[in-house]
Amino acid sequence: MWNDFLSKLKQPRDLGLMALCLLGLAYLGWLVSTQLGNGVSDTAYYKMYVDTENGKAFRHKVQVGDSWPLRSPYSGKDTGMPAEACFWTADGKIKSDPDWVVLNETLGKSGPTFCPICGRLVVGHNPAPHPGGKPPPTRAEYLAKQAAGQRVADR
Repeated sequence: MWNDFLSKLKQPRDLGLMALCLLGLAYLGWLVSTQLGNGVSDTAYYKMYVDTENGKAFRHKVQVGDSWPLRSPYSGKDTGMPAEACFWTADGKIKSDPDWVVLNETLGKSGPTFCPICGRLVVGHNPAPHPGGKPPPTRAEYLAKQAAGQRVADR
């Protein structure tokens, strides 16, 4: 059967078109398989944590049944708490490599959380900065607004 089919292909152009069609079908199959995958990036399974004993941040693949505090790779103890990224410097500039901060709320403490490095307000799901955006308040700015009776926005 295959020989009969090949004997009907008389010109090199026919073989080229057949090869092109096969390549197209292979590409289409690859494209469909990648689009119909699980659709979730591997990074969606990872979260940053901070070892509350030494302040070191670590990445952890979130799994069903995880609870915190997690075992820290640094201390070997259950001291890993979920962290928020802070992309600010003390003078209000944006930096590319964040500091990782555990919220007071996560630790069972009351009051707002300020980054221990830059001193700026850090909130849950802390928004990423954008050029030209206003930095979050420092502790002093936050307390001054509160003392003046002004509402302090989360950002």
